[in-house]
Amino acid sequence: MPKFASIGPIAFHLPETVEENDWLKEQYPKWDMELIYKKTGIRARHIAARGETAADLGVIAAEKLFKQFEIDRNSIDFLLFCTQTPDYPLPTTACLMQDRLKLPTSVGALDFNLGCSGFVYGLSLADGLIRSGVARRILFITSETYSKYIDPTDRSLRTIFGDGAAATLIDAADVPSFGSFVFGTDGRGADTLMVTEGGARLAEDALKPRKRKRWPSSLVMDGPEIVKFTLEVVPPMIERVLKQAKWTRDDVDIYLFHQATLFMLDHLRERLKLRQEQVPLALAEYGNTVSSTLPLLMHDLRASGRLKPGMQTLLIGFGVGLSWAGCTWTETWQPLTMARADGSEAVRHEK
Repeated sequence: MPKFASIGPIAFHLPETVEENDWLKEQYPKWDMELIYKKTGIRARHIAARGETAADLGVIAAEKLFKQFEIDRNSIDFLLFCTQTPDYPLPTTACLMQDRLKLPTSVGALDFNLGCSGFVYGLSLADGLIRSGVARRILFITSETYSKYIDPTDRSLRTIFGDGAAATLIDAADVPSFGSFVFGTDGRGADTLMVTEGGARLAEDALKPRKRKRWPSSLVMDGPEIVKFTLEVVPPMIERVLKQAKWTRDDVDIYLFHQATLFMLDHLRERLKLRQEQVPLALAEYGNTVSSTLPLLMHDLRASGRLKPGMQTLLIGFGVGLSWAGCTWTETWQPLTMARADGSEAVRHEK
């Protein structure tokens, strides 16, 4: 009986509205968009419409997954939803999505609130559910609309974060594709990236961000501290992941990092002494989509042929929390093509 989690097809959805750097320059002439692009590596971001939520984006991504890969929604037995912008404090947004997606009422469904490390955490949850025999086919949705927290005048955040969602199918398989998971948490750094409003904590008792607020955004970020944290925790985490998986650096074909900013990824690559081709990017047209950066990166690498079955990778997430997570992963998914009646090709994924 299959008992290991395997990453299947991925579909994504981005909001219709696109904010390009040239447009932002027209709105804010004093913003040095050339310098911002050199640091962030981001040319454009997709922004959710007023009233458009992370759940809306996630549902569309899931429907694309079902249609494109001809997946029977009745075969799903668990729904995982990672977001930090839920529709409501309660009920659980995953419960609302179960109904909207017309999934069986026999499915399990839960939200978990994590950001940049959320995709790796979700993979570990899916792996545990499958290894324990609780589930065989899991729909894992990551979706974020950080733009809801960002004031339009906030240069530091608006030029980085984009909205978007990814839907990933996790299936039970006979052969393991994940070698080891490693996690880390340091709540002392919670005030480096946070939203203080909207929770149950009284305003007078709320944790105060360590960085002085320069803009009226609900979201506050201390970029230099997050860079410092990342460079401190990610290299030793990679060594832990490799040690537990009994891999060496030579065993890793490519390193799949959370797509924070080009500045961050370049510093990580230099610290780890990696070549540019070992650290692929998917930032320019998406921005930092938080928990969806890794599945978007994987989708693009598959589409371009840079990620092939048998390739050995590290999946690394890090950021808000402070939280970090990593795992070894071997690509196993092979799409099956079939001819449609009109002569075009469709991609089918069956188990």
